[in-house]
Amino acid sequence: MEFTEICKPFDSLTVKELYAILRLRSEIFVVEQKCVFLDMDNIDQSCQHLMLYHNKELIAYARIVPSGLSYQQPSIGRIVTSSVVRGKGFGKELVKLAIENCERLYGKKQIKIGAQLYLKTFYGSFGFTSVGEVYDEDGIDHIHMIRPVN
Repeated sequence: MEFTEICKPFDSLTVKELYAILRLRSEIFVVEQKCVFLDMDNIDQSCQHLMLYHNKELIAYARIVPSGLSYQQPSIGRIVTSSVVRGKGFGKELVKLAIENCERLYGKKQIKIGAQLYLKTFYGSFGFTSVGEVYDEDGIDHIHMIRPVN
């Protein structure tokens, strides 16, 4: 399945792009995962937004966070794929592109993520290793992971 990649800062997002991002994040994080949390955390405005589109529909998204906002290192967060395309490799493509964009934007540095624990092996396949203890975030077990400089 082909897709179009777009990565841009918050201030360059169109209203339609922002709506699609917030809708996808809400569909998965709030409705599907049943997490009641404030998704709009005032970090989006300082981030780059990676979007994958197929047939003009947003199918995958990740937020690329500069150093000092979430963690000391640059970070990738709000990693999400539409339930419509799961199992078709878009999650892997999204993470690969998010790492590439993070390095393009911020240089070859460690990248830190707060991963849902059940995805530890998935992120491990991209070179991330767990650091610290498992913690609860919005009722879901998470673990911090770091990808060393390659």
